[in-house]
Amino acid sequence: MKEALGLLAVWSIVLSGIALLVGVALIKRGNRVAHHRAMLTATVLAALFLVFYLAKWALHGTTAYGGPEAWRGAYYFVLLTHTLLAALNGPLALYVIWRAFRGEFALHKRWAKVLVPVWLYVAFTGWLIYWVLQRYGTETGTIAF
Repeated sequence: MKEALGLLAVWSIVLSGIALLVGVALIKRGNRVAHHRAMLTATVLAALFLVFYLAKWALHGTTAYGGPEAWRGAYYFVLLTHTLLAALNGPLALYVIWRAFRGEFALHKRWAKVLVPVWLYVAFTGWLIYWVLQRYGTETGTIAF
């Protein structure tokens, strides 16, 4: 179950990043309807990531880094920046979506230029963290509520 939840989480966030890139390409071509659909797909996939990640965390706890000591600093830098930007990504995405639904496309576009790189960084580093912990992670146990 733990492996399945981890795979579902990582694939949903990676696919959300791909849907985001597709949405950006579509709006650059002027296809607003397809852009809207791609961005909603990216948002749903990101929400699914959150569900799968939190379920994995609640059921199985966390995994600690147990890899080479020389990589420890780089790993924790990536983890810290990923975590901080992931926490920013959700509210920022909701704000950008809200501006689009209100028809405030100048603000939507301005903030989307901030959101897209943040979202892509979070998606890519999420996959990277998953890969590193699959290879070098050590179990820390479940969390008692």
